[in-house]
Amino acid sequence: MNAFSFIVELIILSKFSVASMFQSFITLVILIFGFLSFSLNALTLGAERAEDYLSALKGKRVGLIVNQTSRVADHHLVDFLIKQGVDVKKVFAPEHGFRGNQDAGAQVEDERDVKTGLPIISLYGKNKKPKADQLKDIDILIFDIQDVGVRFYTYISTMHLAMEAASDIGIEFWVFDRPNPNLNYIDGPVLEKPFRSFVGMHPIPVLHGMTVGELALMINGEGWLVSNNKLRLRVVSMLQYSSATQYKTPIPPSPNLPNQRAIYLYPSLCFFEATPVSVGRGTDFPFQVFGHSNPKLGKFNFTPKPVIGAASNPKLNGVIAYGEDLRDSSVRGFDLTWFIAAYQQFSHEGVEFFQSPSFMDKLAGTDKVRKAMEAGLTASEIRTLWQQDVQRFIKLREQYLLYPR
Repeated sequence: MNAFSFIVELIILSKFSVASMFQSFITLVILIFGFLSFSLNALTLGAERAEDYLSALKGKRVGLIVNQTSRVADHHLVDFLIKQGVDVKKVFAPEHGFRGNQDAGAQVEDERDVKTGLPIISLYGKNKKPKADQLKDIDILIFDIQDVGVRFYTYISTMHLAMEAASDIGIEFWVFDRPNPNLNYIDGPVLEKPFRSFVGMHPIPVLHGMTVGELALMINGEGWLVSNNKLRLRVVSMLQYSSATQYKTPIPPSPNLPNQRAIYLYPSLCFFEATPVSVGRGTDFPFQVFGHSNPKLGKFNFTPKPVIGAASNPKLNGVIAYGEDLRDSSVRGFDLTWFIAAYQQFSHEGVEFFQSPSFMDKLAGTDKVRKAMEAGLTASEIRTLWQQDVQRFIKLREQYLLYPR
């Protein structure tokens, strides 16, 4: 129903009463301003700001670093840009692949997109950084992937290495910015240089409270790229985004973060990946539970089984694990309580907890957390270890923020 029809109907219903007609007019004005207000205040993602970037892409050869989350309304960014006449040359795929259906840590192979015929080059496996010959026919390399704001989530490592590759050969690097579902949390140990790896490349906390666009500005501005050339960086920022924005990721960013609860719990549960404890990979609720067969960590039980595209050989495959069901938990941010309690239970049972100490230290970005736990420090005592570093980081990042906090 258009505005004219609406007011005519209101007039008819009011039986042409002047007072009713006036009330109808006021109602219509309120509705119009309500719709306009909603429209003006609606979140606009970087990729959705086509009117601000399409003209700059005309006549350029474009490469895309994308996955299943790279959407413009109902269209994948690849399809959208091609439809707009952009010369897309190739696609680069991060961990979990172009379609986001590969296991964590699984080798992602090069392939060709069935729909467009574009070559898809894997950036996970042996080739984590685009090679110069893979970029020789590219003028602009665009990164557009939904991140979750956690240092050891590897999409930002892929972005970093792609930024380096673009800088090495002097091509432009663009970031289409997207929300950080953990934006309001800045916590956890700040990574120390000796523990730098693909699951942690930057001296930032576990939860850094930045969008990928802001982080790209920081990486470039702080000189963290290993390159002799200055990167030509452009961030297509979002509109109407702030720390007050309520944003639910419409598409799971990876197979084992299937919903918002998993995204919120991921920072607090990922350290378990360096231990014998399962975080529910191989179930319908990964990163929403944890458990082990011995010692028992709680009354809830689950049995991990292979899940195609998410966990082909999950930890404790086919074994009943006992632990905690966190699907109703309201915990957000970075909480070591469960992790320390599990460590203490393992120690009491005489069972080795740090199955991979080196991986634990890479996830933490330091060996101080593991050593503090082994020394018997409490969660609150351990948290004091990184507070000064976090405060320095908060001050440093201020110059790179694009959105109100």
